[in-house]
Amino acid sequence: MTAAPRHGHRTRRALHAMLVAALVGLAALSGGCAGGAGTQVTVLGPWTGPEGAAFESVLRELSEGSGHRYVYKGTRSLRETLVAQLAAGAPPDVAILNSIGELTEYAARDELKPLDPSTAERAYPPWSPTLMVGGRRRTYWVPLKVDLKSLMWSRTRAAGAPERWCVAMAAQATSGWPGTDWVEDILLHQAGPATYTQWATGQLDWAKSPAVRRAFTTWAGLLASGGPRSAAAVERSLTLSFWGTADPRNPAGEPRGLLGGSLPGCTHEHQGSFVRFVYAPRADIRVEPAARFLHGSPAYKKAFEVSGDMAAVLTDNPGAQELVKQLTSEGGRAQWSRAARPHLRPFFPDRSDPRPEDNAAAQEIASYLTDDANTLCFDASDVMAPVLRDAFYRAVLTYFRSPDERTLTELLAQLETVRTQIAAPTTPATIRPATDICR
Repeated sequence: MTAAPRHGHRTRRALHAMLVAALVGLAALSGGCAGGAGTQVTVLGPWTGPEGAAFESVLRELSEGSGHRYVYKGTRSLRETLVAQLAAGAPPDVAILNSIGELTEYAARDELKPLDPSTAERAYPPWSPTLMVGGRRRTYWVPLKVDLKSLMWSRTRAAGAPERWCVAMAAQATSGWPGTDWVEDILLHQAGPATYTQWATGQLDWAKSPAVRRAFTTWAGLLASGGPRSAAAVERSLTLSFWGTADPRNPAGEPRGLLGGSLPGCTHEHQGSFVRFVYAPRADIRVEPAARFLHGSPAYKKAFEVSGDMAAVLTDNPGAQELVKQLTSEGGRAQWSRAARPHLRPFFPDRSDPRPEDNAAAQEIASYLTDDANTLCFDASDVMAPVLRDAFYRAVLTYFRSPDERTLTELLAQLETVRTQIAAPTTPATIRPATDICR
């Protein structure tokens, strides 16, 4: 009478073990994904079109043999998408952002995970400035790819033809940043890195600073001498995408750029190195440092403004840390370079550029990043707290339409109000925002 219950208990234990094994096996097969990888790692980033396709290709290569499946979602509305996902309690495992101000806010709210020490070694300045947490340095993001902002792209013009600036301000949720890039670059070259750093990190009064006012008025003067000044031209510049219109000769509808015919008659465009995507194949368009156009000081002619796309980890998924480590490794960068078209090959922050296979424009830009620059300063608006950055975007749109002294005085007063409102500490006292944004 006693053997049957013991036999039944052993049977139930065996069935339970089989059930657990089956569930574990099912989890290994699905793992939140298909295709046999053990863990799915979701990545949210800014690249779409050919840029996004190249990055997805890299992720597929890195997935092989890693035990993970990397899934990428690219969007031009990056901040809005990430904010919505955080609010829903479903953040991506890895987010790729270009704003130090946003990243600092997320770190202050404990929404980022400190990076593995071996990855943190690749937190190159000025893309990953010091963030003090609890009295010690913590690294929450590292640059994957970088771009140079202080550039002028020019189209060959007929002898005697006037210089005309190409300006397009529309960029979906971030319309206005092509204008803030102008103001930032002018201020850097006129006032120098120290004043630039004070301004970008919230230590300078917008309304009282002569350097800030002069940067705006210099930009207005440049546009007045060769910019879109008719009412119709101004409105077109305010509503036209910074990418320009789609190239009718390209079945994929890729952009053709402002110099490529989207703004007929213009000869010069102030734009970052990423725009070589549309200009590098053209022999009639050249690139050079913007300094000589900006009425700056000779002392700062070799100062350059830069931007970057930084990776941060938002979950405890171990595959997320492993992915960021792979992407910032020499091997991961080599894979990315191979996957991208020649004019889309990323610039990296480790002084490994230029490369022999780069085209002429990329070679020249890379030389500015590595050899010719005395100082590199991170994009000022991307250092600012998001609320101030967004107000800056709106201000340059307003000033572009009405570049007079009264309008400027009102706008600077409004921006100073925003600065003072956020100057009072809103983050925990254990977090000290970055100030070392130039190197």
